[in-house]
Amino acid sequence: MDIKDGMFTSPTLGSLTPKEAALEISKFIDEDPDRYYRVVIGSDSQTKIVDGKNVTDFVTALVVHRSGRGARYFWRKQRVEKRPVLREKIFMETLMSLFTAQEVVPMLRHLIPSSKYDLEVHVDVGPIGPTREMIKEVVGMVNGNGFEAKTKPDSWGASHVADKHT
Repeated sequence: MDIKDGMFTSPTLGSLTPKEAALEISKFIDEDPDRYYRVVIGSDSQTKIVDGKNVTDFVTALVVHRSGRGARYFWRKQRVEKRPVLREKIFMETLMSLFTAQEVVPMLRHLIPSSKYDLEVHVDVGPIGPTREMIKEVVGMVNGNGFEAKTKPDSWGASHVADKHT
């Protein structure tokens, strides 16, 4: 999946490469190294009509959360000129999160000992609503790629952070 120019946006720092985002996560953890951290990757999407065409904006968020002491996040967006059905949309969101994890996690592991943080991939599916039938499939995709999956109501990286920028 082609992510537009690969750049992340930080609300405070502007445009960053994936490596720069990983460095910022490392700096954030180094500021208070005795705290518990979670690095979260989650995606969400929104379909709308632009210039008479159906387009879907997919947003992936990369978040470092210092438990009880704030967070930093970065996001990137890809626009697709089509209106995917729900099943395709959820699979595309999950694939975007996995692509980002496969790209960024090796950089994080190089910069930060894995004992300093937990890594989670948040998927926008839950036990209530039309996505409930897809939980096993998308969780299996995430787990099969070696990552821990979180679903609603615990998938705030997708349902709140990424959703904010769709």
